[in-house]
Parts: sequence; structure tokens; C-alpha cells
Amino acid sequence: MAAKEMTENTYRILFHNQGQIYEVYARSIYQSDLYGFVEVEDYVFGNHSQMLIDPAEDRLRSEFEGVQRSYIPMHAIVRIDEVEKEGVAKITTGSGEKVTPFPMLMPKDKG
Repeated sequence: MAAKEMTENTYRILFHNQGQIYEVYARSIYQSDLYGFVEVEDYVFGNHSQMLIDPAEDRLRSEFEGVQRSYIPMHAIVRIDEVEKEGVAKITTGSGEKVTPFPMLMPKDKG
């Protein structure tokens, strides 16, 4: 087997959550059996042995601590990238400067 095939895949997932954009890293991501959701498993966070701890990453680590699997709605996903190695997980404000939500049609009243 080639060296690339033996390494585990790492994915960077950006998604909207309560007005913010979460950037997390995970080893497994796939379409869920629940219609309209993406399943994310095996979250990856930075090394605990570092002297400096990023507060944003530490917040995400504690938020996802004990989570075996997340179901993220497809319309909340901004982007999924396969990367060579994990980076720093972070939360940014979803001010909408560079990201525009997918337009949703509003149902008309039948009254």
C-alpha cells in the first residue's frame, strides 16, 4: 500500500451554529441516515501537552467533550475539506461578510 492510503483522512468542517461559524476537524464524516443531515465523528483537537492553550480551541474541546457523533444539518454546512493534518479548531462570528446562507423560499399563506 502507498503511504497516503495508510494515513487516516482528516477533514476540516465549517458550519453555522447560532450565528457563529465553527471550524472543527474530524476523522470521519458521511451522509446520515437521517435525511438532510451530515454525521461527524472522531473530532480531532490540538495536543494537550502544549504550553500555550488557545481559548477558542479549548472552548470547542469542552463543548464536544464526550460527543460520539454530531448530526449537522446540510444547510448549515459551509464547506468540507480533506486536509493533510489538523489545524486549530476555532469559532468566528458569522457576520456574513464572506459567507452567504443558501436562499430559502418562504411558503405562501393559503388563507
